[in-house]
Amino acid sequence: MKKELEKTYNPGDIEDRLYARWIDKKYFKAEVDKSKKPFTIVMPPPNITGQLHMGHALDNTMQDILTRFKRMQGYNALWQPGTDHASIATEVKIIEQLKKEGIDKKDLGREGFLERAWQWKDEYGGRIISQLKKMGSSCDWDRERFTMDEGCSEAVEEVFLKLYEKGLIYKGSRIINWCPVCKTSISDAEVEHEEQTGHFWHILYPIAGTKDFLEIATTRPETMLGDVAVAVHPEDERYRELIGKNVILPFLNKEIPIIADTYVDREFGTGVVKITPAHDPNDFVVGKRHNLEQINIMNDDATINEKGGKFAGMDRYEARKQMVKELEEMGLLKKVEEHVHNVGIHDRCNTTVEPLIKQQWFVKMDELIKPAVEAVKSGEISFVPERFDKIYFNWTDNIRDWCISRQLWWGHRIPAYYCEECGEVVVAREMPGVCPKCGHTHFKQDEDTLDTWFSSALWPFSTLGWPKNTEDLAYFYPTDVLVTGYDIIFFWVIRMVFSGYEYTGKAPFKKVLIHGLVRDSLGRKMSKSLGNGIDPLEIIDKYGADALRFTLITGNAPGNDMRFYLERVEASRNFANKVWNASRFIMMNLEKAENEGNREIHLTLADKWILSKCNTLVKEVTENMENFELGIAVQKIYDFIWEEFCDWYIEMVKPRLYSDTDETKNAAIQTLKQVLITSLKLLHPYMPFITEEIYCTLSEAEGKDGEEVSIMISDWPVYDEKLDYAQEEEAAELIKTAVKGIRTVRTGMNVPPSKKASVIIVTESGRIQEIFENSRTFFATLAYASEVLIQTGTEGISSDAVTALIPEAVIYMPFAELVDIEKEIERLNQEKERLTGELKRVNGMLSNERFVSKAPQAKLEEEKEKLAKYTQLMEQVEERLKTLKK
Repeated sequence: MKKELEKTYNPGDIEDRLYARWIDKKYFKAEVDKSKKPFTIVMPPPNITGQLHMGHALDNTMQDILTRFKRMQGYNALWQPGTDHASIATEVKIIEQLKKEGIDKKDLGREGFLERAWQWKDEYGGRIISQLKKMGSSCDWDRERFTMDEGCSEAVEEVFLKLYEKGLIYKGSRIINWCPVCKTSISDAEVEHEEQTGHFWHILYPIAGTKDFLEIATTRPETMLGDVAVAVHPEDERYRELIGKNVILPFLNKEIPIIADTYVDREFGTGVVKITPAHDPNDFVVGKRHNLEQINIMNDDATINEKGGKFAGMDRYEARKQMVKELEEMGLLKKVEEHVHNVGIHDRCNTTVEPLIKQQWFVKMDELIKPAVEAVKSGEISFVPERFDKIYFNWTDNIRDWCISRQLWWGHRIPAYYCEECGEVVVAREMPGVCPKCGHTHFKQDEDTLDTWFSSALWPFSTLGWPKNTEDLAYFYPTDVLVTGYDIIFFWVIRMVFSGYEYTGKAPFKKVLIHGLVRDSLGRKMSKSLGNGIDPLEIIDKYGADALRFTLITGNAPGNDMRFYLERVEASRNFANKVWNASRFIMMNLEKAENEGNREIHLTLADKWILSKCNTLVKEVTENMENFELGIAVQKIYDFIWEEFCDWYIEMVKPRLYSDTDETKNAAIQTLKQVLITSLKLLHPYMPFITEEIYCTLSEAEGKDGEEVSIMISDWPVYDEKLDYAQEEEAAELIKTAVKGIRTVRTGMNVPPSKKASVIIVTESGRIQEIFENSRTFFATLAYASEVLIQTGTEGISSDAVTALIPEAVIYMPFAELVDIEKEIERLNQEKERLTGELKRVNGMLSNERFVSKAPQAKLEEEKEKLAKYTQLMEQVEERLKTLKK
């Protein structure tokens, strides 16, 4: 490292070098240390198929900010990293890769396919991790875990066995989300709902033994092949006498009963609903209540199966089209209505999901969910912001048994074994030798794997060694904060919560910090289809990781979506440049300082003001960060550094730095250094690289080369009552108000900064006089004053002096000193001549009837606006000329 900063800030030169140093020095490492209080965050494990996107960038920046903050506060901070096997996402990717090679998954067989999957993991699994490192993520990478590593797999097996022994895991037929392309059940989390324009087909079902019909409306006519009843509300007068009778199901010509059930909404549609238990979750529940048959009329690829009569073999939509056509021909299609409804789409392949009844493995949720509800109600776990608990309870109140089996090969295989002789099911850690029922020795393992969420639900404790009672688990668990987006809260967060209570007896975390989505500048979700995604790595290459991180947090409020603008990244980079240049200036002046000596005696009003402001900033930023108000905290840091420190204080102290006789020079330099170091520390969690480079260079410049120096392991600043200088703060703010007033007057009169003029403060207040007397040196510089006079009356002040007002005082500036009157009159006359020409042109156009009648409205408005503008400017010029010629 050099003893001074490079002339220009170039993130590309420092970021990789600093990150390598942090890793080498093991600054991210967290070991059990009972003398320290632990602080733990587990990273939501990104998929091994993953490429870093803006959502990851935001999520991990927030986690890193909290981790770095707590580490500096003296906590033993562990940020636990890892990746998820993401069964279905990975399997889809591998199948795509095989297709390009002309290989079918089935041809490889299970073992061959898994071999390819592990190859994929080795090749691509670490890609997103290396990208997270580019962001500056301070995880303990020595602890990196994978949801299918040996320890996590052991935890999954343990949980399955325990739940099965307690009777909480069962195999049964229920309605699940089925993807006909991936040919697997999928979780609710993998179903995206999108609004689509469809139809309501009103179909007539003949009432058996009569010439009458019942009218039903459906959005999926093809499922009528699996109808087992039609239902009406028991209190619906229109249909009460039909309850218990039958209707004839078109196409299959079989009789099905008319049943009564309160599930039916009398006000909606015709008040008659077809009941298809194998193809609709609500109908499934009704069917159970009435002991109705479940008839699945679809194959796994969404073609109609042999129960569909003449439609067997047809694709579901082809069958729909044909059935509608034939119903119309038979006179059974009464009408077709346009209808907008939500359709479930598989998020991996964009196929419309089919609700199907299937034999699957399920987890009973009614008991497991109770502690998860109580935890949030009692406040043991809380959401930031709080409003998300409503959505949490909405999910817990409507909990369904969890379908955990997937018809995939990549993932944790279900530890259930079937006797090939008698079909007995044995759930065990390994294949049994002998069937406990019939004594035979041939077993076959269940083909299915477990839902990805099954393993990621255990993530907060499986990563720390559970089911073993490890030291890590005892010390770092429960974790402190979970940071995640609102889009997966209730599929993942809820599962971690009930799993934590069930297997460890404790909440897995205390706080859940929710962030929103990163949207494009137009507020649209970033997606491949829109082509509006922004690659964080490209931003890092161009502007640096600090600028990206700073942009993602600035203006970010928990739970709210944010818009991403490149202009904001440029603004963040400009801020980094400002910090760099200010630091470089301070360091170039350090050698002017004597030994610290008796600095307190020489602290000026300006020094005490900035120390006091900085002290208050420490207090507020710490409170904001403790309350997870990261966006508010960073805005305060930005405002302080840019405005108070750089634009005001540094300018205030320059005359002292450049003076050979000023006794307060030493105090100025030490104050600059103290405020810079405090500011860098507050900024470090947000912009780790630039703050580290400046801090280490500053330490080296002071001769601390041999010591181990890093801002990462320095102490977080704390509020100090001794630095609370309320009077000096008030005085400095008065000086700032005066300077702003003077600058406003000068700007309004087009006076360049190089033009100095007398500034006369007129006040009867002894306190105000003293404030300006004590600030005379820097006030003169900031106010572009040739001299500063302080007096109680207006004697000696010319009548044409211009004024600026501040509380309890009037500031006068002699007009003649500000303006060269002859030159100004000449300039204003030229401006008057120009405006006369412009007004003549505009008035000529607007008084021309042909122009007014034929010109577009926008052009007319534009010319009218110009007329108003030039008229106003002419008034100002004439008023100014009148004043000058007095």
